[in-house]
Amino acid sequence: MNHRSRGVALLLVIWLLAVLSLTLGSLVTVVRQELQLSRWQREHTRAVWAAQAGLALAVRALREPQPERRWIADGRLQVLSFEGTTLQLRVRSERGKLDLNLAASNDLARLALQEGATAEQAQALAAALTARRLESAPPLRTLEELRPWAGMSEVLYQRMAPQLTLWSGVALPEPAFASPALREALGLAAVNAQGVDPGPVFSVEAIAVRPDGFSAVVSSTVLLSIEQSTRPFRVLRYSE
Repeated sequence: MNHRSRGVALLLVIWLLAVLSLTLGSLVTVVRQELQLSRWQREHTRAVWAAQAGLALAVRALREPQPERRWIADGRLQVLSFEGTTLQLRVRSERGKLDLNLAASNDLARLALQEGATAEQAQALAAALTARRLESAPPLRTLEELRPWAGMSEVLYQRMAPQLTLWSGVALPEPAFASPALREALGLAAVNAQGVDPGPVFSVEAIAVRPDGFSAVVSSTVLLSIEQSTRPFRVLRYSE
């Protein structure tokens, strides 16, 4: 009996050790994952802050008093460094985009075709825009309102959205600031943007890449203040 009791006790001790080992291993894994997640959140936040700093730098370059030093808002790449982080910045005047509140329905259909829509999708989008205007619907306030329109898919929306605006103030895009795809869709000739008035509204894309490989993308549409003030711009649209 003593021999049997000692055997049972030994098995119990081995079982308890196995359970403790599994518990300890699980705890180590959880702690390691928490540390990795914490590090990712910390470094990603730093990358987002750097991208937001890039937005501020782009606004400063657009408000540069000396015209020869002012950035041209035609989407060209600008590469800067901010506290060890590489910033890739692109600025485009909203006048170089198709304004959903002012553009002709046929122009919307042409852009949709250029971005891969079928003829049926393009016709449905043009018809939806025409119907809104016949019904005297209020102006669109966000680009996301386009998502549920007949003929629109998520893939097509993602491709068209960078070419669309609600704040240009013109019915036809300014060729000097339009993308090659938009110029081709609408049959616009390429024009040198130097000296062309870009207007007060710009879209800014800022990509921040840190030395450790962490990155963040901030996209914003901003309205520049006409007068020098403590508030140099107002954000109309923001995503990260």
